[in-house]
Amino acid sequence: MGNLYRFVEPVLLFLLKQKPNSYGYELAGEVRRHALTDAEIEAAALYRTLRQLEENNCVTSEWDVHGNGPARRVYALTPHGEEHLREWVVVLGNLSKSMSGFVAKARPIAASRAKAARKPSLARRAG
Repeated sequence: MGNLYRFVEPVLLFLLKQKPNSYGYELAGEVRRHALTDAEIEAAALYRTLRQLEENNCVTSEWDVHGNGPARRVYALTPHGEEHLREWVVVLGNLSKSMSGFVAKARPIAASRAKAARKPSLARRAG
């Protein structure tokens, strides 16, 4: 299902769907705000993922040479990229349900074990 590394791929597809024709620098700032994990997303990973998405025909890019300053690469989502975003939504939805179920089952067990660890033992009280 593509790049699971810190879930950069689905976030980039989502951002490009929201704001077509975005620059890499803009995407880097937005990715941090929409990240699906609390891990830092490195610029190298972002650009590597964009290149992979372009190779897979999910994204197109071209150089914008208009205006002042250096040329900047502009990225846009393709129809195949939109389909891939829909696939990610299904996969992440299923993952979310699985994780919620796990947390619901594991939380009481983890809490009871933590509570048991905090109780003083009978042996220590007797001494």
